[in-house]
Amino acid sequence: MKETAGKLLVGTAKGAFIFERNAGAWSIDGPHFAGRSVYAMMLDRRAGRDRIWAAATSWHFGAELVFSDDNGKTWDMPEEMRIKFPEDTEKSLENIWQIAAGADDDTLYVGAAPAAVFESHDNGRTWTINRGLWDHPHREQWTPGFGGLAVHTIVADTDDRDSLKIAISTGGVYQSADGGKNWNVTNTGVKAYFLPDPYPEFGQCVHKIVRHPSKKETFFLQNHHGVYRSRDGATTWQEIENGLPSNFGFGITATDNGNVFIVPLDSDGKRFTCEGKLRIYRSSDEGENWEPLANGLPQENAFEVILRDAVGSTGNEVYFGTKNGKLFGSADNGDSWTMIQGSLPEINCVQAY
Repeated sequence: MKETAGKLLVGTAKGAFIFERNAGAWSIDGPHFAGRSVYAMMLDRRAGRDRIWAAATSWHFGAELVFSDDNGKTWDMPEEMRIKFPEDTEKSLENIWQIAAGADDDTLYVGAAPAAVFESHDNGRTWTINRGLWDHPHREQWTPGFGGLAVHTIVADTDDRDSLKIAISTGGVYQSADGGKNWNVTNTGVKAYFLPDPYPEFGQCVHKIVRHPSKKETFFLQNHHGVYRSRDGATTWQEIENGLPSNFGFGITATDNGNVFIVPLDSDGKRFTCEGKLRIYRSSDEGENWEPLANGLPQENAFEVILRDAVGSTGNEVYFGTKNGKLFGSADNGDSWTMIQGSLPEINCVQAY
């Protein structure tokens, strides 16, 4: 199969790493921001750019949004933080969970904790908080998940600059049809087993949502307990758990041919791979059926944990990393796997380009 991935951006608990492939072999550069946790990275190639964005978080300095235009040789780290909560919110930035490109060449979005979306329309020079979400009437009833109260997923529609969809832990799925001025909650069908009403309007602990690469109205969702599909633009959801050993997990991705990949974990109490076997599950029919993929992955005493942004894809290639610092990749749509690196720090995010 033709190799499509030339670069992997890997954020870890102790810095960022840049992997590049040449003649089939991967090189590694890093750690960048050694000692800082990196939960989000993005490569922006729009308008002729080759810019790497990264979110580096320090227990001492806080969370910073930085970029490099020379493949990580140097980083633009501003004297004042780019992402700051306005004084009237009486909040301070805890973490940056997501960096996402908008529909036009100069729009960027950041998902942050406490739950907020920041936006830039000048290629990251200036940033403002999205007031529509910040002032949402549900805010006072959102509660933090295990990782805090976070906007961890942003899906922008490249064909419609006014269409935005986000996931909040714990709040669920919200979407805007007017560029973020107003936000509607769209969790119908998604369960929150820990609440008195198991199917509430909001309050679900959604772990990740992804869009089908060609069917723009089809989305997939990994919930705290539950795997779902929507065929009406992430408005209503149906369970698609047949054949899975567990409905708990974090990461989910969809490849260009429409296949969906997830890594089920044993339970929210154990949070490691089912039966101690590292298996990634693939569906080629939009979640109607799932098949385990294990060729090249350890199947004994492999008690691994895969986080929400540690599963990524490009073309028909799939990559994922574990909290034990192992980075795996498949160049044949998941049929076989290779360990690219086995001794990184805890892996938070994997982005493939």
